[in-house]
Formats: sequence, C-alpha cells, structure tokens
Amino acid sequence: MPEPEVLTRIEGAVGRITLNRPRALHALNLAMCEIMTEALLAWRDDPAVGSVLIDHAGERGFCAGGDIRMIAESGAGDASEAKAFFKTEYRLNHLMFRYPKPITAIVDGIVMGGGVGISEPAAVRIATERTTYAMPETGIGLFPDVGGGWFLPRLPGETGTWLALTGARLKAADTVALGIHTHFVSSEGLAALTADLLADPTDPTATTDRHAGDAGPAPLAPYREAIDRLFAFDTVEDIFAALESDGSDWALSQLATLKTKSPQSLKVTLKQLRIGRTQTDFADTMAMEYRLGGRVVSTPDFQEGVRAVIVDKDNAPQWSPARLEEVTDTAIDALFAPLPPGEEWTPL
Repeated sequence: MPEPEVLTRIEGAVGRITLNRPRALHALNLAMCEIMTEALLAWRDDPAVGSVLIDHAGERGFCAGGDIRMIAESGAGDASEAKAFFKTEYRLNHLMFRYPKPITAIVDGIVMGGGVGISEPAAVRIATERTTYAMPETGIGLFPDVGGGWFLPRLPGETGTWLALTGARLKAADTVALGIHTHFVSSEGLAALTADLLADPTDPTATTDRHAGDAGPAPLAPYREAIDRLFAFDTVEDIFAALESDGSDWALSQLATLKTKSPQSLKVTLKQLRIGRTQTDFADTMAMEYRLGGRVVSTPDFQEGVRAVIVDKDNAPQWSPARLEEVTDTAIDALFAPLPPGEEWTPL
C-alpha cells in the first residue's frame, strides 16, 4: 500500500498534519484537502488538542501549490473537477483562517500558491534559510488565489501588489521583514523546535520566540519606496507607464518581467487585490476567488500558460489577448460576476 499523501495524528496535545507527497513537492489535490479538513474539524472541539502543527516530509519544500495539471485538464472540459477542488481547498483555507486554536506552520523550503493558502492563516509561520516564497500565478494565466486577495493587499505598502503581479520570489529575510512569516529558525534547529512545540501546545508563539533567530538584512529593503510609489495605481497600464517613466534599471527590469505575464491575468490580479483590500470578511474574498477560479481555468491563457511552463516547458507562452489594451473591462468584469443561485462558494 502506498503511504498516505497527508499524515494526521495527535501527538501529546498537538494535532499534527504532515504533508507527505514529496515527489510532487506536496502539491495539493482534492483528497489531501479533504484529509486536512476532516482532521481539523475533528480537533476543533476536542479538549485533548491544544494547538495544531503543520509540517512536511522531506527537505525539498513545504508545498509548491495545487495540482495544476488536473486543473488545466478539467478547465479544458467543463471545469467541474477544478471547481470541486477549489471549493474544498478554499473551505480548508477559511476553516484555518477562523480556527479557534493556534496553528503553527513550519514553512521550510518552497512555498507557493496552495502552500501559501495553508500557511498564511496560521498564527505562527516559521521560515528557514531554505524557504522560497512566491505567488507566480500571472506567469501561467491564473491569479494568486487561496486567499491572496486578502493577504497580499495587507502586506506593507504595495509589496503585495508587486509580488502578485511580478511573481517575484523571496527568501526568509524578506518574508519575515514583510510579515509573511512570523519567525526565522534555521533548518538545523527545527527538530528541537518541533519537540518543544509538541511538549507544550499552549503558547506556540512564545515557544517559537525562544528558538527564533535573525534572518539577516532584507534584500528588498532598498526598493520598498519605489514599489510603494510605482505599484500604487489602479490600472496595469498606469503601473507600466510609471515603471517606464522612472527609467531606473530596477524599474525597467520589473517592467520587462511584467511584459512576460498574461495581460489578462495582470488585470484580473490587480482588480482582485484592490477589491480584497476593502473587504472585511475573509469569506467574501474566497467567494470572489471561487468565481474567478472556475472561469479563468477555462480561458485560453491558463491553458497556454500551463502548456508553456509546466507541460512543454518552453517558457514561451503566446497570450491571447497579447496586449494590455486588448483586454477589455467588460471581459474582466465578466470573470468577477456573481454566480447563479446555488453555485456560489460558501464556508463549511
């Protein structure tokens, strides 16, 4: 029998979830989300469980995202399988966000997409020197879902906008400086930290504080002013114009990166973040992203992005529309429109 893709058990007074799909960098599928949801629901009202710990097997990464191939294949048809996955995944994200007991996530290695969705809701989010964080969805014709519309606009200044549009990758010094992760602990110190977390589930923040170290200077710091100034606009065209007008090497490199992304995805993402910034209920953000997800996976850009980046790996997507000005407001608004009665996303 193959090993389960998620291991769930109670150790001491800690409910422990270990992602166990290392060959796929623990990319999430429907069954994995269902297993985690079932465990969290069982532990929620169990007085024997004081807190929850999420970690992963192996050393390559925490979670690289969702099962993109399945989502693309489903989107090429009626998208029913993709929608079922999003519904369950987003319910898991919301369950974690509203969970009454503290959750600790040890984010050691790659954390992207769906991995962000199951770590950002945690009260304690631990990065290591191996951590690489990104929301790279605009590069495959998608958008930063799993709560990206909530978490990214709430990062300092316009750093969330910059991260979402460019798909930039950050290491621990930057993720801790921005508050994406709450603590830095070296990978060598994780075993001792885990032992202490399991020994005392009452206050994982205090326990992690005792183990945390300095992640070092944040490489992004010198560019924060430029990010806040150049990514503050409410249209992608204005951001492009500001970067071009600035003319610095850094600004022009950001512009060059943005020009490789799906024009449709850039516009969807910016609108998603601007709406998300104003929302006061995480559930509203998830409902918005569910509407988007079920529609965007059927668009030509998502199919082409997955082909170029994941299937053929030529990294030369041919976006359609190919230019920002060809992506109409009407087309974008249609992706955000409410779903028919009975089809909207709802929390558990």
